[in-house]
Amino acid sequence: MISTRIARTVHVAAMAAAFAGAFAAAAVAADGNDTKSGGNGRPEGVRGRQALIKVSGEGRATAAPDMAIVQLSVVKDAKSAREALDANNKAMAEVLSALKQGGIAERDLQTSGFAINPQYNYPQGNDGSNRPPELIGYQVVNGVTVRVRDLSNLGEVLDKSVTLGINQGGGIEFTKDKPDEVITEARKAAVADAIVKAKVLAEAAGVSLGRLIEISEQASRPEPVPMVRSMAKEFAADAVPIATGEQTYNVTVNVTFAIEQ
Repeated sequence: MISTRIARTVHVAAMAAAFAGAFAAAAVAADGNDTKSGGNGRPEGVRGRQALIKVSGEGRATAAPDMAIVQLSVVKDAKSAREALDANNKAMAEVLSALKQGGIAERDLQTSGFAINPQYNYPQGNDGSNRPPELIGYQVVNGVTVRVRDLSNLGEVLDKSVTLGINQGGGIEFTKDKPDEVITEARKAAVADAIVKAKVLAEAAGVSLGRLIEISEQASRPEPVPMVRSMAKEFAADAVPIATGEQTYNVTVNVTFAIEQ
């Protein structure tokens, strides 16, 4: 019994010594980390992180549009789908032929929608209850997108289209066919705006602006110049008045600068 107790005592003492050694090693490692971080408990990566200034710059440039995108549609109603389709086909064929003869290229004409819709009447009974719907005919809608590259002909294009059968649509968006040069001006203005902002922030903070770290551009779109006009024969004039205005392009950039220590 005595020998067994002695063995147990030796075993417990050995385990205590092992735990003590482990705790001592951990303490030494912690002291070493503190030494590397300057004794303040902060890792070198955090303590040495570079100070930055991040700003956004906005630039804008305008130019007169040189192209119009027009949405036009022919809508025809008839008792049967066949009759409505035949009437629509005849009117749209005349419109497309006139547009081509007027100088619109094939590449600038594109079908943008086609639909055959049944038309119903929803009668009510004498007691006010809803009766089953009655099919009364069909409506065929055929839409075309037209790019007019000579804006001086736009009024004439609209007038002829209405005369030949266009009776729905009239949405117009003015744009620039090749906007690269204008967008470049907007980009330069955006970067210049970002640099001015960064300099102001650095001066206000009492620091010096350092090197450029990063620059990126946000996706942007030109501000459209829309014009919507009701397209119906009774409203057609000898010459449709058109005001093209200006096209505005906006660019936003995100810029990051270092702060000199």
